[in-house]
Amino acid sequence: MRAQPSLELGQHQHLTLTPQLRQALALLQCSSQELEQEIAQALADNPLLETVDPEPESAAQAERLDRLWSQSARAALPDDLPEPGQPASLIDHLLQQLHATRATERDCFLVIRLMGELDERGYLEFDPAALSADLPPELDVEDEEWTTALRLLQSFDPAGVGARDLPECLRLQLRARAGEWPADVLACAHRLTGHLEDLGAGRWGRLCEALGCDRAMLDAAHRVLRRLDPRPAGAWQADPVHYIVPDVLFHRAADGWRVSLNPAIEPRVRLNPELADSLADQDLSPDLRDRMRQARSLIHNLDQRRQTILRVAEYIAKHQQAFLESGVAALRPLTLREVAQALDLHESTISRATRLKYAQTPWGVHELKFFFGTVVQTRSGEDTSALAVQALMRELLASEPAGKPLSDMRLAQMLADRNVVIARRTVAKYREAMGVPPAGVRKVRGPAGA
Repeated sequence: MRAQPSLELGQHQHLTLTPQLRQALALLQCSSQELEQEIAQALADNPLLETVDPEPESAAQAERLDRLWSQSARAALPDDLPEPGQPASLIDHLLQQLHATRATERDCFLVIRLMGELDERGYLEFDPAALSADLPPELDVEDEEWTTALRLLQSFDPAGVGARDLPECLRLQLRARAGEWPADVLACAHRLTGHLEDLGAGRWGRLCEALGCDRAMLDAAHRVLRRLDPRPAGAWQADPVHYIVPDVLFHRAADGWRVSLNPAIEPRVRLNPELADSLADQDLSPDLRDRMRQARSLIHNLDQRRQTILRVAEYIAKHQQAFLESGVAALRPLTLREVAQALDLHESTISRATRLKYAQTPWGVHELKFFFGTVVQTRSGEDTSALAVQALMRELLASEPAGKPLSDMRLAQMLADRNVVIARRTVAKYREAMGVPPAGVRKVRGPAGA
């Protein structure tokens, strides 16, 4: 049977996003930093747009809100907090030590070549002799020369730099700090570096047998290893400090909690009045008409963005009064659907409005998404937030007896005593999300709050 071409008429429904709607959705999803870049680009592309200086009344309001924000921020910071400096790089630190040695020019060259291969931990994860393939053949570097260069690098500060794996890193540090511990404990710690998997799993009987020591000696050697740094280059890998400026400010008023958009970052854009007036009575060219339409669309969409974020934040403040008064343990459950239905908006709109938007609260700066979470039912039938349950777990873990960590089952029982009934596996899931190790590991390392 042969297929024959044919024409058919039919009706189909599909959603088409206009450029204006696409822009509105994109602007709503932008963080304050992303929005600043979008506006800067629009100002550069469209001469009909200009920024607006805040009015005196708005400036005064901004000053009042900034004072409220600064007061809460200062309460959490010391008065003499220094400005972050620019630390020297690890390579600079190593080069200073290399230049203080009497190494030959050839050895210095090989050590510097090794420095360039260190990873963010300070490790060299391969055999140095493998680098010979990248060097000119006429250099003819022998394996013994690489070994000498590596030993020189491993003698530098920080101790452990140039290690090829974690056990070697720990052994280098033990060698550098040998005078800090008794010889028998130090020797046991050296042997223990070869059994890190059993150590992490808490197989104490197997370790005592393998090391030929009693439990007291094993514990002493373990304490030694815990004082070492598995990432010797970590101090030179500090991330730059990023400051989060809140988009909305929650502040107390006489009649309850109020929400204000942060005037410090609120974008204010308008049509250039002089250009707009001069073009009002003219027959505009297609290009100017398009620019005028784009300018008005941007101004309208920015206002929509502002109103949507404010409405969502006001609903959060109304719903989370207990959190604003008492902290994370009083968080109430909240879903995107609940807010969307209350404000007659789509869930995706609420999601965009809370993405990378931050609120200054009495309990710190939180992303608006922080206030949404899993619902947990209490014994009385009331709902609470998973974050509130985790906050309660932190309190319990912080006060657990030394040497007797709380098991997941015991935590579940203690939560039930506080009217929060959840399964042991849920407790384990929350504990892992909080970054708290199991009770067996905490017994060795110390309390979770330590």
